[in-house]
Amino acid sequence: MAQFDPRRQPMRLAPHVFTAVAAVSVALLAGRVYQPAHASESAPSLSDAQIAALEARAFASAGAPAGLETPEAIPVQIRKGETFEQAVRRTGVAPEEASAVAATISNAFDVSAMRAGLKFETAIARPRGGRGDARLIGLTMRTGPASQLTVSRSFDGALRLRSLDEKVTEETTVLQGDVERSLSATARGMGATAAIVRRASQLFGHKFDMQRDVRSSDQFTLVFDRTSTESGRTVSTGDLLYAELKGVTFYRFQPAGAREAQYFDASGKNLRSAMMRTPLQSFRRVSSGFGVRTHPISGFRKVHQGIDFAAGTGTPVVAPADGVVVEARRWGGYGNWLRIRHANGLETGYGHLSRYASGMRAGQRVTQGQIVAYVGSTGASTGPHLHYEIWRRGQRINPAGVQTQQGTELAGADLAAFRAEKARIDRIIASGGQRRTVAAPASEGLRPAQA
Repeated sequence: MAQFDPRRQPMRLAPHVFTAVAAVSVALLAGRVYQPAHASESAPSLSDAQIAALEARAFASAGAPAGLETPEAIPVQIRKGETFEQAVRRTGVAPEEASAVAATISNAFDVSAMRAGLKFETAIARPRGGRGDARLIGLTMRTGPASQLTVSRSFDGALRLRSLDEKVTEETTVLQGDVERSLSATARGMGATAAIVRRASQLFGHKFDMQRDVRSSDQFTLVFDRTSTESGRTVSTGDLLYAELKGVTFYRFQPAGAREAQYFDASGKNLRSAMMRTPLQSFRRVSSGFGVRTHPISGFRKVHQGIDFAAGTGTPVVAPADGVVVEARRWGGYGNWLRIRHANGLETGYGHLSRYASGMRAGQRVTQGQIVAYVGSTGASTGPHLHYEIWRRGQRINPAGVQTQQGTELAGADLAAFRAEKARIDRIIASGGQRRTVAAPASEGLRPAQA
């Protein structure tokens, strides 16, 4: 969006510059007589050197604006039935000041079309001694994934509107490192999103018990597409293209005619097993195994027909395989109970749940890795944990001993296409990633003002 001063050339500045300068520029008004805010359409023409000098003065004088407290950042969200101007009024500024801000913003967007829930940031300076109205020093409103509007007060007291558009980069990111506390925590700390970590954990869950088989210093690699701004904020995340942990690799590939992409090893064999090793991607320990034990509540020795995973209340429980929900109800000492029927005569059961995921009821279809419930301590339980059972044709069996069939192997044209995709991903890994700059995404959530 162009600069709103017709006598000046458009200028792109990083968003944080205006946010900071807006919050401190009131200091330059020291010694002036307060003038009511007004929306202005022009500004003196200044060179880049003059602008830089004025910004430096603003920062140097920011400590104690004359007659006003140090500006404070106040986030605002438009409430239901509230106008933009009314939302600005809640910061403590005078009615005429809020009106001037709305008039300034209206040069770029239709303020009457702003919906409830829209958020923006303000910088507000309150009068020393607590008497009088507060002054708006600056306002920042995001208008799209990589664009925002900034209102700041100029040196003559007028409100100025500027549009800030960041460059957007599409990149294929390669994350490589050693596991520290856990794979998920390490990957998140390196910049992977929750969706990428969740997908990687689901894949590795076919091969490893993520709590007991993965240790610190195990090496991993994740490759995924991402769109980000020049300030480093992620706009969107694409698919996980490649994942490697402890020598086990997954390449993403969609065979011809397949409804969705799948993951294969380097030779083209589908590594998706029919059943994941555990229904939890994160737990503290196995607190009770399958077999005879002394019951922690009754004190009697009896067969424990499942595995107990100690985990915090609210830990997500995922379906270890595709299936259909058979039961989602209260069941005696099991508390909140869930049972899912899978292929090959297998069923899984989950006890002591705190709650079910949305839509979990008898007849509901679920997919492998989908969150179906959350760990709790309902029923006959001494603390938060998941009781997990597996049946084969009506008989309970040890979940740790379940052997399931692996996927098929690619051949013919699919294998040739997979090898080409594998070579492309390998080149990206060898080069450390790829990136290209693209046009900024269009503004979202706001309606541009009519010319």
